[in-house]
Amino acid sequence: MDSQAIIGTLSPLVAGAHFEPGASVDFPTVYVPADRLVETCMALRDTPSLRFNVLVEVTAADYFPRAPRFEVVYHLLSIPNRLRLRLKVRSAGEGIPTVQGVWPSAGWLEREVWDMFGIQFAGHPDPRRILMPDDWQGHPQRKDYPLEGPGELLMENPLDWLKLKQAKEEADIE
Repeated sequence: MDSQAIIGTLSPLVAGAHFEPGASVDFPTVYVPADRLVETCMALRDTPSLRFNVLVEVTAADYFPRAPRFEVVYHLLSIPNRLRLRLKVRSAGEGIPTVQGVWPSAGWLEREVWDMFGIQFAGHPDPRRILMPDDWQGHPQRKDYPLEGPGELLMENPLDWLKLKQAKEEADIE
């Protein structure tokens, strides 16, 4: 089953959602609007011809400076139908609803995405760090995260951080 066939199955089940096929070399990829994510995931799980009953992974990609900056990626598996699917949701960093109500294993995976990328999941019952220490500054998988790690130079705007770093280096030279 390819992306177009999955979209054809989903479209009548999720009213008002606009799905897009994504480029892929391994298995079908579908872009889902963030406001229809939970409905889409429930349809993917409950529709007999799809039955995506396993959430394998949730991860993200940072495309800084593009807007929207992030893509949250869900890898799904249908054991009964022997299918795989990649769902992608574009995000500016907040406002993606949690899918923990559809697949309980999403709780840990969404916490990892929040910890590494800073993407917030609305309605998540336990949004705290899972990989980094509780007092860690920033999110290390973001493209604007300083290569030296956190510290006094960590700022929200990467250009401010770069200017401050360059000024510090120039002061050390003189």
